[in-house]
Amino acid sequence: MRQATYPIDSFFLERVSSRAFSEERLSNEELFSLFEAARWAPSSYNNQPWRFVFAKRGTPAFDTFFNALVDFNKQWTKNADTLVLIVTKNNFEHNNEPSMTAPFDTGAAWMSLALEARLKNIIAHGIQGFDYAAIKAKLQIPDTFSIQAMVAIGKPGNIENLPSDIRSKETPSERKPLSAIVSEAVFSFT
Repeated sequence: MRQATYPIDSFFLERVSSRAFSEERLSNEELFSLFEAARWAPSSYNNQPWRFVFAKRGTPAFDTFFNALVDFNKQWTKNADTLVLIVTKNNFEHNNEPSMTAPFDTGAAWMSLALEARLKNIIAHGIQGFDYAAIKAKLQIPDTFSIQAMVAIGKPGNIENLPSDIRSKETPSERKPLSAIVSEAVFSFT
């Protein structure tokens, strides 16, 4: 079991990004409860710059998302119920000026989604390994938006069904010590 340096709720230590999905389907209520949690994330000026585009397995849209993935990620996402593209609106709505915190705010929404998934025993695994330009073109996403990540969502499956090289990665990962990420008054990082 993971160990925290300071007291925190075990919920944070138990959250993992598994790759083992079952083929069990999510109901719309289960899926949309994740988006609902994301909707309530904080954002600068309450701008709410996050956008979620989703595709359910078995649809042509899922194939579009799936085909943009690198081969490694295709191995384990094939059983996911839903693939979600997380996109950020780059400018504030109230004045159309660039929002420096838009990606940060979108990250807060993603974390809210991931934590709600954990509460509901649903896997939400963030993905960087896909062709950003191809999916942006395919979905006709304007340049006023930036793609942040993709997420595979679904019910937990049997780790034994994963290829052995992926199965070996299915252990809770550790984190850097606080001294590597926190510094008082000076920037002391390399």
